[in-house]
Order: sequence, then C-alpha cells, then structure tokens
Amino acid sequence: MALQVLGITLSMIGFAGTIIICALPMWKVTAFIGTNIVVAQVFWEGLWMTCVYERIGQMQCKLYDALLDLDPFLQASRGLIVTSMAMACLAFLIFLVGADCTNCLSNPRAKARIVVVSGITFMLSGLTAVVPVSWTADSIIRDFHNPIIHEALKREMGAALYVGWVTSGFLFVGGAVLCTSCPPERHNYSPRYTLTKTDTHSSYAIKNYV
Repeated sequence: MALQVLGITLSMIGFAGTIIICALPMWKVTAFIGTNIVVAQVFWEGLWMTCVYERIGQMQCKLYDALLDLDPFLQASRGLIVTSMAMACLAFLIFLVGADCTNCLSNPRAKARIVVVSGITFMLSGLTAVVPVSWTADSIIRDFHNPIIHEALKREMGAALYVGWVTSGFLFVGGAVLCTSCPPERHNYSPRYTLTKTDTHSSYAIKNYV
C-alpha cells in the first residue's frame, strides 16, 4: 500500500508537470550574446504560441496561425507531448481499477497485475515526454553554435525544458515504483501421499482378517 501511494504520487506530479510544459511558452528564449546584449524585447517560443515580453512590463502572446505552416519538428513535439499526457491519464485510470484502496476487483493477484500495467504505462509516458524535450534542447544547442545563424535569431533553452526533464523523471520513477509494488508469487504445495508396499500388505491383511 505504501509503495502504491508513493508511486502514484510521483507519477501524478509528473503528469501535472507534463501539462505545465505543454502550456508554457518557454521552450525557447532569446539568447543574449554578442551585440544582442541589451534588447527591448524578449521572445518566448512554446508548442502552441509565441510571446514577446517588453522591458516596460508588457507581454503579448499569439497562437501559431496555421498548422500546415508549422515546422514538422514542432508538430511532432506537439503530438508526443499530447500522447504523453493521454498515456499518463490512461495509466491513472488503470491504477484506480487495481489499487488496494479501491474495490473494483476482489482478486488481489489480478489487482497487483493491473497496478504493474499502470506502472509500465507511466514509464512509457515519461519516455514519450523526454523525447521532444531532449530533441528541442539538441536543436537549440546546434543552432546556438552554428556560425551561419545570426546572433539575433539564436535561442537558449527555456524553463519548460528543465521542467520537462524533471517531469519525465517523476513519471519514470513513479511507474517503476508501481511495478515493484506487486507481491511475489506464492506457490501452495499440497502434500501427496503414495501407497507404499507395506501399506498395501497391511490393508490386505486387515481385509482378510475381517
């Protein structure tokens, strides 16, 4: 019971983090390098929108206009993050079926196996979330060190990427804890008695006596 509570708590923290990184427009931020040290505007780029923060304290955000005009990399990142959230939600529903604190099933072995399935789904959700985060970080680093790209167009890793890595860790560790909460198999050995030669003679003697 304690392992299940720990595992589902870590997993739900990871699920909440996935929702946060999906909504935050801080995957890419303006890089202050070279002559681009003092700027009046800071650009934030996310999965669904881009924001401009001005030094006077105002911020304007705009959703991406057309889906077909987006970079295929951004579209793939969207799909993976949404898939990760869907898998985490499904894993939570599966956990409710097999959790010790619910009465959906009466067989303890079946409930334990369902909890393991929930843990595996949470782990897959964490792996699905870490792929677009790491992919985006690799793209930012490559563009940052590319001399062809102008300094004003270079970006740095935003806070959403760091939250994404932590989120993936919570999902993976929480799922692993749920997988270890399954008790070991218990084998019930029933004693088997065989009729020996001595017992055969004894029963035969008793039969003749009667």
